[in-house]
Amino acid sequence: MSDPRSFPKPQSGMVVPRFGGIATFMRLPAFTDPAEVDIGLVGVPWDGGTTNRPGARHGPRQMRDMSTLMRRVHHVSNIEPYTLARIGDLGDTPVNPASVDDSLTRIEAFYAKLHKAGVVPLSAGGDHLVTLPILRAIARKRPLGMVHFDAHSDTWDTYFGGYKYTHGTPFRRAIEEGLLDPKRIVQIGIRGSLYGNADMAWAYDQGIRVITIEEYFDLGVDKVIEEARRVVGDGATYVSFDVDGLDPVFAPGTGTPEVGGYSTHEAQRMIRGLRGLDLVGADVVEVSPPFDPSGNTALVGVTMMWELMCLLAECVAKRRTQPTTKRRRFARRNNHNV
Repeated sequence: MSDPRSFPKPQSGMVVPRFGGIATFMRLPAFTDPAEVDIGLVGVPWDGGTTNRPGARHGPRQMRDMSTLMRRVHHVSNIEPYTLARIGDLGDTPVNPASVDDSLTRIEAFYAKLHKAGVVPLSAGGDHLVTLPILRAIARKRPLGMVHFDAHSDTWDTYFGGYKYTHGTPFRRAIEEGLLDPKRIVQIGIRGSLYGNADMAWAYDQGIRVITIEEYFDLGVDKVIEEARRVVGDGATYVSFDVDGLDPVFAPGTGTPEVGGYSTHEAQRMIRGLRGLDLVGADVVEVSPPFDPSGNTALVGVTMMWELMCLLAECVAKRRTQPTTKRRRFARRNNHNV
C-alpha cells in the first residue's frame, strides 16, 4: 500500500506565493502517466457543442488559475484529500476545434487510457457535450447513475436540422447508448423557458427524476439531498455539475444563464450531502470566461471541483481498504486494474 506521506501535495503558499509558479489544478504536480495518480484532474478545452454563447473552451485555463485559491483541508468535513489519494493534473484532452465528431473521438480515447489505468476522472469543461465522451470511456461495461446539477435537462433529441450532438443532447445520447440508467438519474434545478410543451416529455418518460427549481425551493436542500441519494442508491454514480444550475448572479460567466437558480452555498451543501455514495467520476462544465472577465465564475467552478475532489478522495481511500476480493470485484465491474 502506498504511503500517504508520499502522495502528491499542492505547492505550498508559504514557499511560493499563490500568484506565482506554473498554474495547475489545485497547484498540484502535472503528470503525463495516468498510472501515477488515483484521481486525475483534466481540462477539456472545447465548446463545439455550444448552440448560442461560446467561450467555455477557455474554461479549464482560467479555472486552473483560480484554483490557486484552494487550500488543503475542507473547512466543514475536515477531509484532507491529498492524504487519502494520489491526485494530480493530467493536462488537457486533445480536441479538434473544427470538428465535433473528431473531438468526441479524441476526448473518449483520452479518458479510455485513464480508465484503463484505474484513474477516477475529475474534469473541467468545456461545454456539457464533453460529458458524453467521458461516459463512453468509463461506462461501457455497465450503466451509471448520475447526480446532475443544471438549469437544463440536456435530453433534447436534435437541434437545427436534426443535428444530434450539442450541449443540449448529451444525456439523451448517453441513455440511448446504455451509459446511464435513467431510473438512477436525478436532475436538480431544472428551469427556464422551453421551445415547446413536449421538451421535457422524453426525460420524464425514461423515468429520470427531475427536480425543477420550484420543487427544489419547496423541498429545501436537505430533502433534495435525501431524494438524490434515494434515486442513485448504492450503485456506481457520476456527478455532472453545470454552473448554469446556479443563479447567474453567482455565475454570470456561462453560455446559457437562467435566472432564479440556487446559490453557491446551497450547491456546496448539496455536493457535501453526496458523501459516502459510490462516486466514480465527476465534472464541472460550462464556465465561459469571456462572459466574466473577473474570474469569479471560474472560481465558483473550481470550488465545486474542490468539493467533489474531497468526496472522490474518500471513495478512493475506501476502495483501497476493502478486502482484496472486494477490490478485485470492483475492478472487474469498473474495468480497472488492481
